[in-house]
Amino acid sequence: MSLVESDENTPLLRGEITSGGDADRSRWRSIRVMYFTMFLSSVGKKHIDKSADASFLGWVVAAYSLGQMVASPLFGLWSNHRPRQEPLVCSLFINVSANIYYAYVSLPSSHKKIHMLLARTFVGIGAGNVAVVRSYVAGATSLKERTCAMANMSACQALGFILGPALQAALSFIGETGVTVNVIQLQVNMYTAPALLAACFGIINILLVILVLREHCVDDHGNHIRAINYTSEEQVDVAPEAEGDIDQIAVFTSNVLFFVILFIFAVFETISTPLSMDMFAWTRKEAVLYNGIILAAIGFESILVFVVVKVVSARVGDRPLLLGGLILIFVGFFILLPWGNQYPKIQWADIQNNTGLAPTQPSNTSLEPTGCPYKQAWCLFTPVIHLAQYITSDILIGVGYPTCNVMSYTLYSKILGPKPQGVYMGWLTASGSGARTLGPVFVSQVYTILGPRWAFSVICGIVLVAIVFLSAMYKRLVAFSIRHGRIEERHD
Repeated sequence: MSLVESDENTPLLRGEITSGGDADRSRWRSIRVMYFTMFLSSVGKKHIDKSADASFLGWVVAAYSLGQMVASPLFGLWSNHRPRQEPLVCSLFINVSANIYYAYVSLPSSHKKIHMLLARTFVGIGAGNVAVVRSYVAGATSLKERTCAMANMSACQALGFILGPALQAALSFIGETGVTVNVIQLQVNMYTAPALLAACFGIINILLVILVLREHCVDDHGNHIRAINYTSEEQVDVAPEAEGDIDQIAVFTSNVLFFVILFIFAVFETISTPLSMDMFAWTRKEAVLYNGIILAAIGFESILVFVVVKVVSARVGDRPLLLGGLILIFVGFFILLPWGNQYPKIQWADIQNNTGLAPTQPSNTSLEPTGCPYKQAWCLFTPVIHLAQYITSDILIGVGYPTCNVMSYTLYSKILGPKPQGVYMGWLTASGSGARTLGPVFVSQVYTILGPRWAFSVICGIVLVAIVFLSAMYKRLVAFSIRHGRIEERHD
């Protein structure tokens, strides 16, 4: 699908700057501040103290996602009725405070894990500003500019995911002891330094929002209009064309698809370490290192995908790319299904009473046991997943996921049209947060108990249902202006 605008005087997209002088320059400066905000929201997720065990880390991830899920619609509602600077500054202040709180988690003599959990919850609440960021970019871009701007924003987010672990690694030279600033009773070490750095970046972000961000709103053709939630003498006093209703079925469909997309990636990201340890007999250290490299490579691959998406979407439209991305994800998980007659190496079990039911422990007990744990019964009868399958799947999902991600909320913003999108974007963000909460739970239950064959079969089934659902609703997933006849749709 591509768009043909009815108005012959509509400004054409030239990179990021459209005609309109100072107003357009201010508009794109503000949008770039939103890029930076999205970048920082993904950089600041990573720092976790190694004293937290695996089960507690699940609660930490859930606390972050639940905090974001609750806060997103509230910040979105706020941004619908007040200048967006207000919810953005508030959310960033919460984020900065939460990171400083996290840096002091080691100070109390007891209940440290509770303090860590609270800190991560507040970081998640601060991350609810993603809904405001997306609604701002949606309202400040024309239909022609929207996909490009959303792809740039997703690229910034992907860059944050890449640089987050890199910054942590770079700060590891400080060591576990680090230095203590006695005046403020702060211990700066390899665990607290990323949080403190995130707090510093957050302060810079607040200053940019206050000093640079301005309220801008354009219609689907790119003409400046008065923002519904802000009045300024500098804005052209033209009311937005908001007549017409939003297709709620299309809204529901978009939220369901976004949930599925984020759920699938949460499963993929969570399962990588245990799967590689079980199938390839890697140690935990090797699994973390190699999967870190793989995820970083997928991050760079995603950035390239976002660049390509901006070009391809202008030719074929958003819906075909969304459908194609889901098909690639399906193929990626289908490839991960275990086949053949070769079985994984079984991890030895340290059994005090010799019952003869498990392999014996090696003589060198200093080595970390590797392989598929004997207590996972499926290890004995499930064929091994080969490294080539794993890498091929990573590559396909690394193309499919970013394509689906950016296309889903780009199309969503177009479906909503010129009406205030804060609350709707809040629900979309909450949908994604819910998916990231349930994904790790799914992995811990289905994969651990039933194994990869069941886990990946269920995922393939979910993606297949999403493909059928998208196909059934395909004709309804059109931009607000196309649906109400203000812009014609052309099929190439």
